[in-house]
Amino acid sequence: MTEEDIRAAVTAERSEQVDLLATLRPDQWDAPTLCAGWRVREVVAHTTMPFRTSPGRTLVELVKAGGRFNRMADRCARRDAARMTSAELLATLRDNVAHPWRPPGGGALGALSHDVIHGLDITVSLGLGRRIPPDRMAMVLAGLAPRNIAFFGTDLTGVTLRATDLDWCHGSGTTVRGLAQDLLLVICGRRLPPGHLEGEAANRFTR
Repeated sequence: MTEEDIRAAVTAERSEQVDLLATLRPDQWDAPTLCAGWRVREVVAHTTMPFRTSPGRTLVELVKAGGRFNRMADRCARRDAARMTSAELLATLRDNVAHPWRPPGGGALGALSHDVIHGLDITVSLGLGRRIPPDRMAMVLAGLAPRNIAFFGTDLTGVTLRATDLDWCHGSGTTVRGLAQDLLLVICGRRLPPGHLEGEAANRFTR
């Protein structure tokens, strides 16, 4: 898995998201996503923020949020979603499919994970049935270090997450099965709609 491979996957993921978002109805842009409190437009405002905001401005926003990243991200996403139309948000993503942004300490693989996760926040909540290509999904899972998993604070005690479409599992205990992309969302603390997971402990991670 080379840097070039990862950057190509980032560009492909963003390009596919552009195509999908372009088909959404106005009411779908205002539909809730798996990100608590965020509609589709807030999620897109968040994923495109690095393309519109300089590192210096981001630092200012972080200071204004008392150094709390999640608070900053929420405040900026809500503000930008209110200021920008869906067409403007979509154009920003379209114009930056090859943008070299990397999250601090995350590298290109962190950028891919960021885009994949938030894309799933949209498509799973809307029931669009989009499947992330297996090779791209494998890249994201390969980049899951313990510190990444710990960041989300999800209680995975006593549970084995086992993918039904890839040779991948995580943890130990009662098995919860699902598509790799759905298990990724579980790790990220998302509550999935019914029918995405199987196993005795599946209800711990569903709505």
